[in-house]
This record gives sequence, C-alpha cells and structure tokens, in this order.
Amino acid sequence: TMSKKILVVAGDFTEDYELMVPFQALKMLGYDVAVVCPDKRAGDKIATAIHDFEGDQTYTEKRGHNFQLNATFDEVKESDFVGLLIPGGRSPEYLRLNPKVLSIVRDFFTANKPVAALCHGVQILAAAGVIKGLRLSGYYAQQPEVEAAGGTYVNIAVDDAIVDGNLVTGPAWPAHPAFLAKFIALLGAKVQL
Repeated sequence: TMSKKILVVAGDFTEDYELMVPFQALKMLGYDVAVVCPDKRAGDKIATAIHDFEGDQTYTEKRGHNFQLNATFDEVKESDFVGLLIPGGRSPEYLRLNPKVLSIVRDFFTANKPVAALCHGVQILAAAGVIKGLRLSGYYAQQPEVEAAGGTYVNIAVDDAIVDGNLVTGPAWPAHPAFLAKFIALLGAKVQL
C-alpha cells in the first residue's frame, strides 16, 4: 500500500552497508523500499563502495557489491512515499548536482515527511537548501558544508544519531541501529518484542 513506501536515492558508489542494511531492515519491518538512481531504471545495477575506518586520518575505500535497483528514478513522486532515506558514500557528491534529486528532497521537507540521511548523504541536504536552522550530524568532514548551508553540525559518537523535527542524521554506518530506530519512530512504527 502507499502508506508503507520508502524512497531511497542512491547512485554509483553509494556506501555498501548504508544502502543494503537500511534496505533489508526496512523491508523486514514490512516497508516497500524503492531504490532509485538518476538515469537508471528498475533492474539496472549500481556499484557500491565500502568505506571503512582502519586507523588512517580518513576513511578507506574499496569496491563493494553491486546493487540492483527496484524502481525507476523518472517515475518518482514524493506523494507516493511516507519517507526518504539518503545513504552516504561517494554518490552524494555527484547526485547533488542533479536538479530533480534536490527537488525530490525539497518536496519531502515541504510535506514534512520523515527524512533520514547518513554520512555523506548530508551533502545532498546541504545542496538542497533544506537544513537552515536545523541541528544535524553526518560524516565529520561535512561540518563545513552543514554550517555553510545554515545548519548546526552536532558532533556525536559514530554509533549515534540525532533527530531535529522530521530529520534524522548520523555520522556513518556504525550508527545504523540508532539511526534506523529513530527513523522508524518518526515514521510512526512500533516494534514490540
């Protein structure tokens, strides 16, 4: 049903875990998760990147799994979805140049629907002009971009996430448990054990 559809905007070299973990976890809860990429269609594949933290001054990058898209970017309408998730990795750097990507993001904010952005995903939010006055996280190197776009960067633990209004953000994939728990709370879901 329409009431359970979540949109994920990804691209080539989206971070492997940051795409697959939310995709599988949200599907496990019963959501219909549509993963799209500009200029690609359902059935096409995107490459992913593995970003890891191995003791260097910044993350390392390796080739990840291929991911098969299950929806078509050109058919996306915000009204079909209850929430938006933007994974990190390399793709946000180029996806933020796509006017329709930015327009979709703005539509979710205008409609006051839950939005979750992890790690470099925050680059897309900054480019869309939607974070002015908000407190958010993201990969630590995003602090200048967040501040330039009028947001307040909050330095939290790598396994933590922060909510401001209908936006949840986190620094990187170690945040998935906190990040996804806060996202589904914004979506109104309750998980009972």
